[in-house]
Amino acid sequence: MSKVSVVGSFGQDMIMQVSHIPARGETVGEGRFTKTFGGKGANQALAASRSGGEVVFVGCVGQDSAGDTAISSFTEEGINTSLMIQTDREGTGTALIFVGDDGENSITVAPGANYFLDRTQVDAATEELKTSELILMQLEIPMDTVEYVLEKAEQWGIPVMLNPAPAKPLSDIALKRIHTLVVNETEAEIVSGEKLEGEDSVAKIAAQLRETGPRVVIVTLGANGAYVNSDAFTGHIAGNKVETLDTTAAGDVFCGSLTTALSQNLSISEAIEFANAAAAIAVTRLGAQPSVPFKDEIEKFIQ
Repeated sequence: MSKVSVVGSFGQDMIMQVSHIPARGETVGEGRFTKTFGGKGANQALAASRSGGEVVFVGCVGQDSAGDTAISSFTEEGINTSLMIQTDREGTGTALIFVGDDGENSITVAPGANYFLDRTQVDAATEELKTSELILMQLEIPMDTVEYVLEKAEQWGIPVMLNPAPAKPLSDIALKRIHTLVVNETEAEIVSGEKLEGEDSVAKIAAQLRETGPRVVIVTLGANGAYVNSDAFTGHIAGNKVETLDTTAAGDVFCGSLTTALSQNLSISEAIEFANAAAAIAVTRLGAQPSVPFKDEIEKFIQ
């Protein structure tokens, strides 16, 4: 089994299911409240693990009950938590999530302990990171930490997959150091600085992003699948139509399962088909980590 290292955020999700997402100044009653674990990094790590990967998670949580449970829950999932640290400077990160009846969501995040994941922790994780098949990151941790991992990974010769979410512009040097860039349509616009306009715009932006440095660019399109630009394959890969309950973490599930598939030497098109299936299953379930499917579920869905 090939090892995947995920450097990223861990959080607790406060979910309110409502008829529709409130507009500014609006109160929506009769909500249904659920509390689960989330955080983009943690969601992706869990997806990588449940889809069949050997996973090391590098993250920072608070010295609180949520942080304690975060570590124990990942240990029970078979994820290596030896590089998860607890800080007393901030509590475990928290997200407030509204989910409408149409499955769409609105999210606000308090990063908390996640913003104390720094270079020192990366240095402590060197032996695990430099022996990984792939390193996966997102942007719910300090940008300095992300750029430092990219710098070290380039020295080690380890490919990095980056999902720039929440979306932010990336420096030229960061783009050159990314092996695989995974963006949704909104992220594609922000990272590229271009607007998606017209039928060919996704292909054009993917090509433009590829020219900035990444060897592989993947633009996720929700139920419509994904578009990829790479040496091995360039083109659209169809998605899956399912009845959507909650889209929270669908992108994270895609990235985590994609990382595992690539680390196990599936072709880029096969890996994306696998990740599309995992994400399709996830949107039929409520919550971030509770929605993450296992490998046998994904394979059954594909069949």
